[in-house]
Amino acid sequence: TTTLAFKFRHGVIVAVDSRASAGSYIASKEANKVIEINPYLLGTMSGSAADCQYWERLLAKECRLYKLRNNQRISVSAASKLLSNMMQGYRGMGLSMGSMIIGWDNKGPGLYYVDDNGTRLSGRTFSTGCGSSYAYGVVDSGYHEDMTVEEAYELGRRGIVHATHRDAYSGGVVNLYHMQEDGWIKVCKEDVSELIHRYRKGMF
Repeated sequence: TTTLAFKFRHGVIVAVDSRASAGSYIASKEANKVIEINPYLLGTMSGSAADCQYWERLLAKECRLYKLRNNQRISVSAASKLLSNMMQGYRGMGLSMGSMIIGWDNKGPGLYYVDDNGTRLSGRTFSTGCGSSYAYGVVDSGYHEDMTVEEAYELGRRGIVHATHRDAYSGGVVNLYHMQEDGWIKVCKEDVSELIHRYRKGMF
């Protein structure tokens, strides 16, 4: 798995691969590792697919209940804190989850990392999964705050493609999302094999 998210001037980019593996067996090439919590919140999955899906769906339910009770959307900070609190209650019980919570609220764009220990970090760039070190290398070398939207899309795509090229447990397609002030949009779903051929000149 490789998941990647970074903030820039026009919002937050979220890019993920789609390979689900069970040991050395490729269980799925079409797993969507982005959970669409609501129109203003996204969560990413890495680690155990079952753990991520269960806890992030539970988070989506809690966010919906919050909106019904308080008549306003939950903030990105509060949503990530809810997930972190859930994880702390099950600490040391063998859960496997590395997640990012991405959203937009009245404070602007938000990006948080939450894992199965209950660790919760706010930041500008995060990548999780076994291909994350490769994705970080690409993003760290190409990132700047004032990127255009197209440059940001391309950086997200490249980060995932280079990770899938070097990491045996990442592959499939790149699912790319853009979190904007009026909610998230799904930008593309592109096959990594085709993208690798497009980038081939610079890869070898």
